[in-house]
Amino acid sequence: MNHIMEISNHTVIKDFILVGFSQNLKICILLFLLFFVIYILIIFGNGFLIFTVIVSPQLHTPMYYFLCNLSFIDICYSTCTVPKLLFDIFSKTRRISVIGCLIQMNISLFLGGTECIVLAVMAYDRYIAICFPLRYTVIMSWRVCNCITVSMWVGSFILATVPTMSRPLVFCSENTLNHFVCEILVVLEVACGDLSFYKITIVVIGFFTLLTPFIFIVISYICIIISISKIKSSGGRSKAFSTCSSHLVAVLMFFITIMITYMGKTRIFALYIKYIYLIYAVLTPVLNPLIYSLRNNDVKEAFHKILATSSPTQER
Repeated sequence: MNHIMEISNHTVIKDFILVGFSQNLKICILLFLLFFVIYILIIFGNGFLIFTVIVSPQLHTPMYYFLCNLSFIDICYSTCTVPKLLFDIFSKTRRISVIGCLIQMNISLFLGGTECIVLAVMAYDRYIAICFPLRYTVIMSWRVCNCITVSMWVGSFILATVPTMSRPLVFCSENTLNHFVCEILVVLEVACGDLSFYKITIVVIGFFTLLTPFIFIVISYICIIISISKIKSSGGRSKAFSTCSSHLVAVLMFFITIMITYMGKTRIFALYIKYIYLIYAVLTPVLNPLIYSLRNNDVKEAFHKILATSSPTQER
């Protein structure tokens, strides 16, 4: 009742205005072309990576199974933000309904949290493969992988949606968001009433889907590095490290930018949040297929086999 009484004297708004990047026509054209090309690369790159894993029996392992999960998340994550961004670039109003905004915000939280957990699971998979190679098939059985997959998707969905759905945000007077999407920190800035519940929710979600996976990844890689350092042959060390280096690059790029966004002081980073958001919401999804394919011999061999199969056979 107190929450309702606090906003009873305000006009409840029904839509938001997204500031975006620029109103300059030339800049808008460049941004549209840039984000359009990036979006096509995200869909094609991640889609082709998923296709390659599905049609290549040699890639039917837990590592590539979770890589497919990561690629699927990247496709969904970018589709949640980029099409709306492209539409708004040339729009004069750049409006989004409150319901549409909250849906976009919850989907972003859900997919972002799931991606953090997937990266942690992939680190654990590499840890088992390198530190316990003889027990790998037992520990990372398909039953275990399926249970992990269901748990991380369902768990992330509950953490991201239940708190906000149980106590919906209310907005009054201010409806301008200094962003190109409905990112939760920016949305909370224009919400009215007591926001302590939502601030606690962000801390809880961040602990389980951001901080805990990151710590888990750090511990896994410390164990991996110790194990690799014990390998006597330089060729063995190089091969073991090459299987993990690509994953480590993707992890650092993704987690560091998110931590800057959610652990930095909101007032200081308010003007830069939307630019930092581009790194982990747009740049990371387009780079992941390149990172995992160009630095992975198994994937490159599978690519070559697919190209050789699809090309016309030259007889005689």
